[in-house]
Amino acid sequence: MRVLITPRRFSGTIRAPASKSHTIRRLLLAALGEGVSEIDYPLDSLDARSCVRVCRALGAEIEERRAGDEICVNPPDSEGKRLVRWVVRGIGAGKAGGQIKTPPEPLDTGNSGTTLFLALAAAALGRGKITFTGDEQIRRRSAAPLLAALEGLGIAVTSAEGGCAPITVRGPWRGGRVSLSCPTSQYLSALLLAAPLAPGGALTEIEVPLLNEKPYIDMTLSYLRTQGIPLEAATDYSSFRIPGGASYKPQRGPVPGDFSSAAFPGLAAAVSGGPVTILGLDPADPQGDKVFFDILAAMGCTVEWSPESVSPAAAGNQAPLRNLTVSRTGPLKGGVFDLNATPDLLPALAAAACYARGDTALINVAHARIKETDRIAVMAEELGKLGADIEERPDGLLIHGGMTGTNGGSGPCLSGGRTDSRGDHRVVMALEAAALGAAGPVEIDGAEYAAVTYPGFPELLKAEKIT
Repeated sequence: MRVLITPRRFSGTIRAPASKSHTIRRLLLAALGEGVSEIDYPLDSLDARSCVRVCRALGAEIEERRAGDEICVNPPDSEGKRLVRWVVRGIGAGKAGGQIKTPPEPLDTGNSGTTLFLALAAAALGRGKITFTGDEQIRRRSAAPLLAALEGLGIAVTSAEGGCAPITVRGPWRGGRVSLSCPTSQYLSALLLAAPLAPGGALTEIEVPLLNEKPYIDMTLSYLRTQGIPLEAATDYSSFRIPGGASYKPQRGPVPGDFSSAAFPGLAAAVSGGPVTILGLDPADPQGDKVFFDILAAMGCTVEWSPESVSPAAAGNQAPLRNLTVSRTGPLKGGVFDLNATPDLLPALAAAACYARGDTALINVAHARIKETDRIAVMAEELGKLGADIEERPDGLLIHGGMTGTNGGSGPCLSGGRTDSRGDHRVVMALEAAALGAAGPVEIDGAEYAAVTYPGFPELLKAEKIT
């Protein structure tokens, strides 16, 4: 789908979609766990649907509950109702008699790398051959370090060249000591979530010589601690010891708002001036991408948290959610930003930097090249089509920002023109938000990929559908 973005000020009040990272972790924990779990206000996106499909194939029963609930940002169905809850009956993988099904056909993870890596390790708890595949991008993403670690724990593994999908795993999980280098934290999260469910007496010891995206490990560990899993972890996460024989208990409650997705309306405010108020976020959440708003403040935006009034049912009796307002009245300014822990922010920050005075360096983020696309190369190429002065570096980008113009003296440094999402949801949302401050209309191919994590984002920016 091609859309046209006409430059304009973007302002208003919106609700953040639920976190994809939280949604997928909760689905897998519930599917592998005992009893019935209730996941309230999950993200209903293509990636989340891929995880639901995989969990069902492994034996979990998942029921949808829908309602005419405006607090939920999931897209409405033909009757105007929105997904507000998944009710998951788990397979009790850690209990005697708990059994992972062996699907006869390969499990399609779509475009979801999180689902692929985390479910691979979970499936290795079973004793049947289970094969995973995905779309074209997924079939180019290597799981080689994770597969080598699984082999070291006793799992039989086969894959396409380079450790790419299709990948087949077959347990049992025997335990042992392995070394796992993690250019993506998803490899380590996969082992941490599966290892407690290994048979009693199976001890999994993991040495971690390299770990990127540490905040996502904080998130994974927060779930394991809530479950009372008796693991040992070095303070720097360089090693872990996880005994088997545990099980996951039922869980209930709402999924927190997603800072990774909230970054894009925040970017739109930074580019066009705003103000934009984003509802449904928790500033105490372990999501690393919340640092995006600290970076916007450092670049010259006004970023303010304020209390949000929500009903007890919506809040789920958790910590109060907050409103976050982003606006800008003066110019943006460049800086040096280390994105090692938060590589998903590279597309949005590259776009913002085009409108900053002076240079912006996005550094220590070479692992952004192994996401859905090589995001370093792709952002340099696609922003370059719109006139950005941008240099690709091995571990990031150097953006020479605009110096004059409207919107508080910051831009427009991008021209109108035509660009392409390259099939990457974060790339397309960054380009769409960046187009709001361009000198002329911008056409963007592949706008439908935003639905991987943020259904309805092009419509939120009033994008005009062309084809």
